[in-house]
Amino acid sequence: MTVLPRPESGRPYRVAVVCLGNICRSPMADVVLNDRVAAAGLGDLVEVESFGTGGWHAGNPMDVRAAATLTAAGYDATRHRARQFTRSTTGHDLVLAMDASNHSDLADLGVAGDRLLLFRSFDPSPDDDSVPDPYYGGDEGFAHVLDIVERASDALVEQLRALLDRRDADREEVGQ
Repeated sequence: MTVLPRPESGRPYRVAVVCLGNICRSPMADVVLNDRVAAAGLGDLVEVESFGTGGWHAGNPMDVRAAATLTAAGYDATRHRARQFTRSTTGHDLVLAMDASNHSDLADLGVAGDRLLLFRSFDPSPDDDSVPDPYYGGDEGFAHVLDIVERASDALVEQLRALLDRRDADREEVGQ
């Protein structure tokens, strides 16, 4: 089981999901994870946002196929605008890379190793370490990514709940 890093402070636990261009995988994960966090009643305790390691799509909405896949599954895909993760992007308790290349790029950007994990490390039934990039494929690739993201998000939310419950219990012990 993957262990979440402890929060750095009392502020919301901040999670960044990161892929290459921030128009397919990471925005899909952002939308689903935010939905799962809210449904679990953790919306005030966990903040999720997405980024790409490349900046060529910055300011653009997500890929229309990613948005259509999310919309067909009942999610709101309208608010996303692509952003780039840079050395100045800081303050995240957990940074989740979509694949090994993104993981390497994030490590090169200075993300601490104890805060950097692969998103798929939370997938209870992984067939690979990476969330595959559907960009150059057909619609079925986006549906496959959504399946992966939903499974991993469900497992991640359970771990977030447990971590935040432990944090609250620790605070009560010390009288905060």
